[in-house]
Amino acid sequence: MARIPRYKQVVDTLAAELREGRLPAGTRLPTHRELAAREGIALVTATRVYAELEAMGLVSGEQGRGTFVRDLAVPPGQGIDQRALAVDAVDLSFNYPSVPGQADLLRQALRDLTTAGDLDALLHYQPHGGRPDDRASIARHLRRRGLTVCAGQILITSGAQHGLAAVAMATLHHGDIVAVDALTYPGFKVLAHSLGLELAPLPVTPRGPDFEALEQLCAQRPVRALYAMPTLHNPLGWVLPARARKRLVAIARRHGVIVIEDAAYAFLAENCPPPLAALAPETTVYVSSLSKSVATGLRVGFVAAPAALVPGIERAIRATTWNTPALTTTIACRWLDDGTADHLEIRKRDDAAARQSIAREVLNGLIGHPSSYFAWLPLAENARADRIAATLARQRIHVSTAEPFATTTAVPQALRLALGSIGLPELRRTLADVRQVVDEDALS
Repeated sequence: MARIPRYKQVVDTLAAELREGRLPAGTRLPTHRELAAREGIALVTATRVYAELEAMGLVSGEQGRGTFVRDLAVPPGQGIDQRALAVDAVDLSFNYPSVPGQADLLRQALRDLTTAGDLDALLHYQPHGGRPDDRASIARHLRRRGLTVCAGQILITSGAQHGLAAVAMATLHHGDIVAVDALTYPGFKVLAHSLGLELAPLPVTPRGPDFEALEQLCAQRPVRALYAMPTLHNPLGWVLPARARKRLVAIARRHGVIVIEDAAYAFLAENCPPPLAALAPETTVYVSSLSKSVATGLRVGFVAAPAALVPGIERAIRATTWNTPALTTTIACRWLDDGTADHLEIRKRDDAAARQSIAREVLNGLIGHPSSYFAWLPLAENARADRIAATLARQRIHVSTAEPFATTTAVPQALRLALGSIGLPELRRTLADVRQVVDEDALS
């Protein structure tokens, strides 16, 4: 393995301190000469260190005054930056996929509601876990995904993130250890931080998590839960084969570990093995939603849980949102029953495949599933993801680095590109701009 240059080590150390908030915004940093003396580097190297930090957007140099810590609007490592973007900005950091005609579907659904059903019932509180008929609709939907559960095991939530929160609140306690992939969904990192959970990262391979490391971790420490995305992992896009799934649930059973299965993007992968919840229904909680497959604005998610865990998750729903809004749940379940949701899933799989094809034509070395709405772009050894992201941001292109996804101290130099939020022609042009910035950075 190549030795990391000394100046890069200094940059990484200072960048980590700044992102973690150890130095308040506005703090004046040591002069170039003081930094050189403190770190045992040449003055010109100290100047280069500060230049790198400024290119990352972490510090600002003021002529005649020194170098100061910048005010970072989003807490580092807490998730993808979803600040309001400029009107002319292009968002490759967050997915909200849509296909033509969805607004018309909603318009028709609202018309249908005015002429059928008991509208007055939609104005009242609903059962915390959802109405029986709606839970049955979701159970039928999950059966088409290879998961057979009864309606009583279903709980309706306000999106998958709320579902994860309710599950964690009901099954985990402050200080519990949760095994996660070294690169994982940022929303779960935020949740773990809020609840005081300890995330134990598992090394990742091109095909999935390191099961030897998982076995060793469970043998050495009291792991309470495993957070997994076996079907279309975010951000790496893998789909675990059947044999790997069986090994994973065998480890979980052997050590009494609860499995939290996140299937938010699972609809994009066709002909995949059964969910973990189908292999180990007694220890797996399945969480998904209609945000990516139908529409993000519906905020309808669902949890399928072992019967023993249902009351606790229901209490967590009551404590957070009381119930999912009846209007959006009614529309969503009608679309599940009449085939509209299935039709949208097919169209979005085709749309994602077209976008993935464009991305692979424009960018070399992408990692991801061929019908996924996101791709992982590893960078050259001398590249710096923060610097590239800052350069792109000045061009009104917003991307995510690996930092929000990383659960390890060492963060890989890579970009995670969301492909599902802009039109196809604009996507091709924007990815070409990304390629140009990445290429130019590699030459600097």
